[in-house]
Amino acid sequence: MEKARILIAEDEKNQRDLLEGFLIKEGFSVEAVANGKEVLQRLKGNFFDTALIDYKMPELDGLQTLREIRKLYPDLPVVMMTAFGTVEKAVASMKEGALDYLTKPIDLEELLLILRRAIERTNLIRENTELKAQLQERYSSTHIVYGSPKMEEVMGLVARVAPSLTTVLIRGESGTGKELIANAIHYASPRSKKPLVKVSCAAIPETLLESELFGHEKGAFTGATQRRVGRFEEAEGGSIFLDEIGDLTPSTQVKLLRILQEKEFQRLGSNLSFKTDVRVITATHRNLEEAIKKELFREDLYYRLNVISITLPPLRERREDIPLLIDYFLKKYSKENQKSISDISKEARFLLLRYPYPGNIRELENLIERGVVLCRGEVITTQDLPFHLKEEKSEKPWESSKKERSLPESLEEIEKDTILKALHQYQGVQTKAAESLGISERVLRYKMKKYRIRLNPPSFPLMKGREEGN
Repeated sequence: MEKARILIAEDEKNQRDLLEGFLIKEGFSVEAVANGKEVLQRLKGNFFDTALIDYKMPELDGLQTLREIRKLYPDLPVVMMTAFGTVEKAVASMKEGALDYLTKPIDLEELLLILRRAIERTNLIRENTELKAQLQERYSSTHIVYGSPKMEEVMGLVARVAPSLTTVLIRGESGTGKELIANAIHYASPRSKKPLVKVSCAAIPETLLESELFGHEKGAFTGATQRRVGRFEEAEGGSIFLDEIGDLTPSTQVKLLRILQEKEFQRLGSNLSFKTDVRVITATHRNLEEAIKKELFREDLYYRLNVISITLPPLRERREDIPLLIDYFLKKYSKENQKSISDISKEARFLLLRYPYPGNIRELENLIERGVVLCRGEVITTQDLPFHLKEEKSEKPWESSKKERSLPESLEEIEKDTILKALHQYQGVQTKAAESLGISERVLRYKMKKYRIRLNPPSFPLMKGREEGN
């Protein structure tokens, strides 16, 4: 494992040699210099996990050096060293962007704790940068393809909301793609270059959730051996996605309300308030209005979160998108499993198109992955699908309360599904799609208008056909 790199700036040679020798023994890679100008020279073309800088130095003092670092290397964590009793200098350093400070004579154990936290922050920034690059690459090159009017309305709303800084509440059943919508909002916003931090409120134990969100001070509770930065601090300048917001405890709801109202929070075990600049995006599958009636969810928090509400339709209400999703997941898992599966049999596709999907997109994805893994040939058949899809009672459950479709309605549905599949197969190239369907391009355009099929939502870059369950 590569050693963490530390840059030390200390004008007193004995102190500099002491720190350098101690940190090398602790397993760090260290470079030590005598003043601020040398710091800036060493940083050119070199990567360091953190910088340890003395406040009092010749030529450029610590504060001037810190200001230059913040301009040129804004992500580099800087820890300041100050003489005992000069707290005002330490506070000034923190205001200029120092991560932390140490007072001389330096407590070596405290030094190690602070450096490890600084390195953890550097690693987190690096991971977020890599993740952002991956997601931006995914979203920048193609567009989402859909055919349902309900999703057309959803994507139109997303396109209008994304550039703002407004709080967004995403609602929908489990597996409908709430996290994907949160990704889309963040990466189409002015905050796209800053972190998107995700927290599942249901996955973290109640006793740890407040610490996870807001951080804690050393000794705040049993086991808190050092100070910890919370997820809101990690998301500074960017967005935080709070999934399953309906599972928040009453005490955490109060703290979240304060953040939304006052733009500040407190770490556990601290009386200090920290300002925050974070866009809050939340999601839930619960009925928050019912939770309010049962006094399980605060009404004032609900109104703060529900400034803009985006409701995702379940997959059974956007059946036009199912053929596109089937083809996308088929290609995805065929590639992942190194199989040359080219298609799904008509019988298997018929079952998949008629199934109600209580688990929504996530369930469809799982079914296709299973089919790919079990398939022995190049075409997935009904033998590769689970038994419950083949049961007669599963065929049309969503129509139990509706009148039976007429023959023209059924034929139109089949025609629309066929057109969607052709458009997806040829990546929206209408000439090729029309040719494969045996109709003219003019007729295809007429049919697309009739069935309200649009290939791209206006001016909103997203992934082609990548609907992932949440």
